[in-house]
Amino acid sequence: MRSPTPAPRLAAVAAALLGLLVSLLAFAAPAAHAAATGLHVDNGRLLEANGNDFVMRGVNHAHTWYPGETQSLADVKKLGANTVRVVLSDGHRWTRNSAEDVAAVIAQCKANRLICVLEVHDTTGYGEEAAAGTLDHAADYWISLKEVLTGQENYVIINLGNEPWGNTDPAGWTEPTIAAVKKLRAAGFAHTLMVDAPNWGQDWQGVMRANARSVYSADTTGNLLFSIHMYSVYDTAEEITDYLNAFVTAKLPLVIGEFGGPPDQWGDPDEDTMMAAAEQLKLGWLAWSWSGNTDPVLDLATDFDPARLSSWGRRVFHGVNGIGATAKEATVYSSGGGDTTPPTAPGTPAASEVTSSSVTLSWSAATDASGVTGYDVVRVSGSTETPVTSTTGTSATVTGLAPATSYTFAVYARDAAGNRSQRSGTVTVRTSPGGPAASCGVAYKVTNQWPGGFQGEIVLRNTGSSAINGWTLRWTFPDSQRISNLWGGTATQSGADVTVTSLPYTASIPASGSVTLGFTASKGSANPAPSAFTLNGSACTVG
Repeated sequence: MRSPTPAPRLAAVAAALLGLLVSLLAFAAPAAHAAATGLHVDNGRLLEANGNDFVMRGVNHAHTWYPGETQSLADVKKLGANTVRVVLSDGHRWTRNSAEDVAAVIAQCKANRLICVLEVHDTTGYGEEAAAGTLDHAADYWISLKEVLTGQENYVIINLGNEPWGNTDPAGWTEPTIAAVKKLRAAGFAHTLMVDAPNWGQDWQGVMRANARSVYSADTTGNLLFSIHMYSVYDTAEEITDYLNAFVTAKLPLVIGEFGGPPDQWGDPDEDTMMAAAEQLKLGWLAWSWSGNTDPVLDLATDFDPARLSSWGRRVFHGVNGIGATAKEATVYSSGGGDTTPPTAPGTPAASEVTSSSVTLSWSAATDASGVTGYDVVRVSGSTETPVTSTTGTSATVTGLAPATSYTFAVYARDAAGNRSQRSGTVTVRTSPGGPAASCGVAYKVTNQWPGGFQGEIVLRNTGSSAINGWTLRWTFPDSQRISNLWGGTATQSGADVTVTSLPYTASIPASGSVTLGFTASKGSANPAPSAFTLNGSACTVG
């Protein structure tokens, strides 16, 4: 939660015992459950009623504090989101949202073809925050809304309570969570229920991770979804991938129900890894938050204006692995007779302002009956396409290119219903020779490894006196290592030779600054480190 009353958080701590705990629960057999209704969980995945895999890509919206900002749901939809998590109050701490208000929110979600995650915020930090309410009180609130929630199982997920335990005795989270789940099931709720972690949602002491199997098994329907909130506790790739993979391996359904990117006084969340790992594992995420934060650094949009996205908002909606590039609308809307006609193809892009490391592309707009919401730029190499960037306009600047190199680009259009056009014609561009010289240092380390594979991290430092704007990093693996996934850049590999070009949000490295890349790769029996790296053709110091 990052609300008008921001919660305290602790720094990340080592949790070596957690791996042992979760490895035990990962092999526990799941219990048999009753037949599903609407959105439901099966084999560790969130599915729609028709069995289609549904991966949340959306944002949080502070409705209970800003009830007049009803246009926000339409705005986030136009930017490509398929889900919105709506902040509500059960009346314990803030003004109670009435049944009529909640029914209106659901109607707006459906009108804008969004899946609606409804959450009670009053539980935030219980046990540490004196003003917080209990999960039992929140469960009673949901039961009071049963008349407006019943029949909405295809469209609504009920998030029992936001961050329902603080850092004081977080082990106390388990039994009240089970009790709240059982209370709603006994009242006849068939919806998918979402369960937030303790430790203000961040589970840095591993209570949810260790007890997830017992909580899940207590649900008679099996329609239970766990939610981790990732802020500055999750500031390394290893912490993030370890946590997410633990649930995937155990076939326990998980989403990142909140996450932030901008650094704060507690640290700097690694949002690039969160988004890359979620995309690789096909896990949902919901960024915090649309607008209205006491600390506006976490506002995706300034003053609820979709035309004034912050840098954080541009990252979430238009960046690599962001909403524009990965969100897919729930099929319940198209199967219900909605728009299934894609936009026309955009015009063939034209190239301008070609430098040694960047190019600006522009194209004529596509047309669509329900409105074009965005464009996806891809790099084309034979039959392979690589996503480059997404935008709501009809131009984009591609950075991080190698000098004296030919690139081919094309564009797709997306509409408000999530339909994608045919690909535009292609344009081939050759960058000018001689990329900017760079003074650089590289720190390479293996953060985790297993038989046949490993995870690595590269910290790329600018040791010069001026900023680097656009870069290409190259190295040669000394053994049989081969990259399978990389975040923070775009990787290509030919034999042992690896080339990584910057992405728009990593392209600029200020003097004395750095960027961090993470990757997973295969390996043989040995895993020696590369001995040399070059940046824009200049040798870097290593170590």
